[in-house]
Amino acid sequence: MAEQSTATPDRKPAATIGDERLAHQSPIQRLMARPALGAFAGVVLVFAFFGATAGNTGMFAADGMMSWATVSAQLMIVAIGAALLMIGGEFDLSVGSMIGFAGMMMALPTVYFGWPVELSVLFAFAGALGIGFLNGLITVRTGLPSFIVTLASLYILRGLTIALSVLFSNRTIVSGVKEAAGDSFVTWLFAGTVGNSFFVWLAGNNLIDRLPNGEPIVNGIPMVIVWALALAIAAHIILTKTRVGNWIFGAGGDANAARNVGVPVNRVKISLFMFTAFCATVYAACQVFEFGSAASDRGLLKEFEAIIAAVIGGCLLTGGYGSIIGAMFGALIFGVVQQGILYTGVPNDWFRVFLGTMLLVAVLFNNMIRRRVTAER
Repeated sequence: MAEQSTATPDRKPAATIGDERLAHQSPIQRLMARPALGAFAGVVLVFAFFGATAGNTGMFAADGMMSWATVSAQLMIVAIGAALLMIGGEFDLSVGSMIGFAGMMMALPTVYFGWPVELSVLFAFAGALGIGFLNGLITVRTGLPSFIVTLASLYILRGLTIALSVLFSNRTIVSGVKEAAGDSFVTWLFAGTVGNSFFVWLAGNNLIDRLPNGEPIVNGIPMVIVWALALAIAAHIILTKTRVGNWIFGAGGDANAARNVGVPVNRVKISLFMFTAFCATVYAACQVFEFGSAASDRGLLKEFEAIIAAVIGGCLLTGGYGSIIGAMFGALIFGVVQQGILYTGVPNDWFRVFLGTMLLVAVLFNNMIRRRVTAER
């Protein structure tokens, strides 16, 4: 039987039952049940640690803060897509390969075929959305685990990226994008800055440092941060304030129960795969126009970092539970620790140890919260 396109107005998907239970709990119990609580506590601890160990190294100066904020925003873009998909009960392991593939689809037509950069960007987004659609369609039609479907996509896309870059450029890096783009609006859209006059004012009032030439040490907020915040706000509103958000929770919590109340589960899941691909392409565009090139190894392991950020942020591996704010906190922890280690002089090898530890702690904490919310014993 075909899925219905609208939910029954007076009924909620099964995943919202936990929220109804929260109405009968104390404020402290409701706070403990928040998906983002563990990630927020992690953010506080991380800032406290680096405030004590790296507070005098420039980490919290204007340029230092912009450094770890940019790294956090880069991961935040893909973590938002990963979080929504995980809440919907699926995984996408092709995100990292999609970043490299989408970047190459922007660079090759622009540099070697003379396409307008705007057309190349649209081509890359259309291709990524198409691949996301195929990932979702294969998953819902065959019943195969999305882990397997997107693992296959991971290898296919990475192989295509390398093969195409070598075929046209005889290298794994395609450069010259920035020169070909010129002063196109697209360059600013993905690699520009905003708020430049504000930072000039800060420097003029000695609130931030200046470079030797007199310019402010930070000349604006990178667009990657703007993209991350815009995607986060949009995703948070959709997830918490709209019927589609209920559909996402329902599809991930109990797909059969959600279908019984009219949720178009298949369409929801396919749309989430497409959104994940969209986020990966935004990340790719920011990288391509920042560095002026596309590289076949770009985005390597980003799929796992995005999943880690989502899990640290409260998303359950079983689906049906999580938050966008939590994923943002998870990405922030990632960026602060990655850059903070450099400021403290600790060998960078310990960064992976920290990520693994945080992942394990987050899974244990989230499992405890899930048991409280669902009244498991």
